[in-house]
Amino acid sequence: MAIQRMDNVLIVVEDELARFHRPTAISGEPKDAPANTLGIRRIMFAVDDIEGVITRLRGHGAELVGSLERYEDVYRLCYVRGPEGIIVGLAEQLR
Repeated sequence: MAIQRMDNVLIVVEDELARFHRPTAISGEPKDAPANTLGIRRIMFAVDDIEGVITRLRGHGAELVGSLERYEDVYRLCYVRGPEGIIVGLAEQLR
């Protein structure tokens, strides 16, 4: 049950100057924060055992957002919300 790679990150910024020097831009937001709230909104990882990773993350306080889905015969995908409110996407490529 290993992470293969970080796939992508969604960071919402106030303007094109990207104010990353402000600590509030990278802190977690309340669980019901809008999708366009400033800061790190989502990070996605490719994993080799998505169900095992979900189980481990739940043990650390993460909650599944929606359900584990299948995208054609290519991927199994899901989102979990960590304790700080950051969305973590997981993708397992089907072989």
